[in-house]
Amino acid sequence: MKQRVGILLSGRGSNMMALVEAARDPNAPYGVALIASDKPDAAGIAWAQAQGLATWALAPKNVGKPAYEAALDSALREAQVETIALAGYMRLLSDDFVARWRGRIVNIHPSLLPKYKGLDTHARAIAAGDAHGGCSVHIVTEELDGGDVLGQAEVPILPGDTPEALAARVLEQEHRLYPRTLAEFVSR
Repeated sequence: MKQRVGILLSGRGSNMMALVEAARDPNAPYGVALIASDKPDAAGIAWAQAQGLATWALAPKNVGKPAYEAALDSALREAQVETIALAGYMRLLSDDFVARWRGRIVNIHPSLLPKYKGLDTHARAIAAGDAHGGCSVHIVTEELDGGDVLGQAEVPILPGDTPEALAARVLEQEHRLYPRTLAEFVSR
């Protein structure tokens, strides 16, 4: 039986799309039970609806963070979600929310963790003179980008690279790494 995954996003959701496409394989160990967003007008929500996927969206500013997270938690549980995959979800989850889903939330981050937690990862890697950037899939904990790393993909930093050019190459690897790593994670 396939594990039921809920995907959280804030924008276009290209990583969400990669996870959905991988879930369509009959041999995939997970299925997408719900696509949820903190932005009702997110392009990823519109795409998911066009695909016939279950969606949920609520803007936290309308209700406050505790009420928003309670509603999100309720929607995920109603959809019988077993694992949450963050895919371009740009909100920090509260410690209480993370505790309720401990060990069952994964995220993709555009750096080779533990390097460059947080934002502006590509610019920081270039400025540091690193030979490689990349991406990491990790377990979400209360510490920002601090959970156990489940998988990584390296991307060379080329002479004259800009953060945008590096980001585009890293994103290609994210689309390969995330579905594979999520499949391995839910199969444990």
